[in-house]
Order: sequence, then structure tokens, then C-alpha cells
Amino acid sequence: MMLFPWQRARALRAAGVLGMNQRNGDFIARVNPRRLYPLVDDKVRTKALAQAAGIRVPQLYGVLRIQHEVAQLPDLLDGREDFVVKPVNGSGGNGVLVIVGKRRDRYRKASGALLTEDELEHHVSNTLSGLYSLGGQPDAAMIEYRVKIDSVFEPISYQGVPDLRTVVYRGYPVLAMVRLPTALSDGKANLHQGAIGAGIDIASGITGRGVWRNEIVDEHIDTGNPIAGVQVPQWDTLLELAARCYDISGLGYLGVDFVLDRDFGPMMLEMNARPGLNIQIANQTGLLPRLAAVDAHARDGADVAERVAFAKERFGRH
Repeated sequence: MMLFPWQRARALRAAGVLGMNQRNGDFIARVNPRRLYPLVDDKVRTKALAQAAGIRVPQLYGVLRIQHEVAQLPDLLDGREDFVVKPVNGSGGNGVLVIVGKRRDRYRKASGALLTEDELEHHVSNTLSGLYSLGGQPDAAMIEYRVKIDSVFEPISYQGVPDLRTVVYRGYPVLAMVRLPTALSDGKANLHQGAIGAGIDIASGITGRGVWRNEIVDEHIDTGNPIAGVQVPQWDTLLELAARCYDISGLGYLGVDFVLDRDFGPMMLEMNARPGLNIQIANQTGLLPRLAAVDAHARDGADVAERVAFAKERFGRH
């Protein structure tokens, strides 16, 4: 049966789905002071913030801020065969370039495509011009360590490293998912570019079914392996780290992205003051009841351990 738009909106509200306007007006505007946005919009500042709090992040090799510095790129990359280039003020995974190796004078992307040094410099130059930044403003390019995939994710990832997104409200983890790279996403863990999102049970850290381009999937579209039932390693640690990001950022509503490196374990990639809402689709669960539970029952001033325990008790699939 076809629903009219107003009927669809009513059905979504009844299912507890949080929409963008309500997210912005009732939550972000209320608990995210605007003065704190630069702490998370600038990835270099976010990295420094995390390091100061003792949270591991991918090693920063260098930052290029003006066009004249692009000429320094060969020296900066001398002796490095794998790395990641990111816009400092980017969003949605746009402009992220993952280099996994080098063949003679060409750099190899995760897809196997090769880039010349001139093409790499052109990408960095576009980044500085603001092609990938928030609002199209002039930006900077950061070059950092390329995370190595944890073996548990190899069967359900294609040419890239999954990341783990957790929405944290007032310091309480309320919803989580893993984003799994695909061939379509060019090895990037970005849902808008074609990655798969799979919900994660807050209590156990076990994955559920996946969503790919709004289609429910049980298997990875490239590897054919089952998505559900994967135990995320060090799940309690990841929940604690996500909860701590509230304390170090001051933002009451945020998305926190971590990766699991096979050598170094959990690493924080970034924090987001305006996290997307597709995490609800990945979990087939609305955010509103969980946010309401925190407002109604959570204790202000609770430490990290208490907040994680509350989340596991209230939001797990027991």
C-alpha cells in the first residue's frame, strides 16, 4: 500500500526514527555549543585533542596548508609507500585518498589504480583549494598513517578498512554500526559512496544484518561472506573510548569514528558534531527512544564506566 508523505512521516515518528530537522533543533542546537565545533571540524585539532587525552590516533606525517607547500610533497613522502591523504576540514569521506603501495614512481590506490606524482600533487592542490571541504572554503591536507585491517574484518571488507561509528548522547553510547568498504565505495568506509552499514549490538559488540544503498543484505556484496554474527574485538574498550570523547570535546551529541588496527588496536579517526542518521537504518532501530531514555533516566556527572554500563543494560539486544 502506498503511503502519502504525511502518513510516511507519522509512521517514522511512531517507529522512533529521528529526522534531520528534529536532530538539529531538539538535540544538536541544545547540547552542542557552537564555539566547540572547530574542535571536531578540524581533523588536526581533533587528533591533538585525542592524543592529549591519551587516545591513540593514526600517526600524522605532515600537513600542507598553502599551494606553495605542495612542492614539498615528494620530500614528505620519501621512503613511504603507504599513507592516507585527507582534507583537514572535509566531510562525508570526500577527498580521502588511500595509498597502499608504490610501483616505481607511481602510487597504488586500494582499487589497484595507479597515480603519478603529478596526479597525487593535483589531488592535494584540489584539497587546498577547498574542493572537498565544508562549505567549499580553502582547506589544508593532512598525510597520515594508513590503518591496517584487523583480521576479524577481512572476510567482510573489500580493499579497505572498516570503521566503527558510535553516536554518543550526553556521554552515553546510544547506537553503533560498522561501515564496511566495497568495490563501489573504492575501499572507503563511507555509506554515501557505497559502503555497507551493519548495526552493532551495544551490549555484546556483535554485528547484525547489513544495509547497502537502503537494501537489507545478509552477505557482503563483494566477498559473499555473512555480515551478521561478527564479534567486534575489544568492544568494551571501544565503548569506553567513545564515551570519553564526550568529556574531551564537550559536545552532548556527537558521532565518534574508530578503527581497529591489526598492530595498534583501537584508533580514533574523528569526531562529528552533526553525525548522519543512516545509523538508524543500519540498526533497523530509531534513535529517539534511546535519546529519551538518557534524558529520563541517566545520571548527570556519571563516570565513563557507569555510562557504558547504562548503555549496555538499556540498549543491548538481551
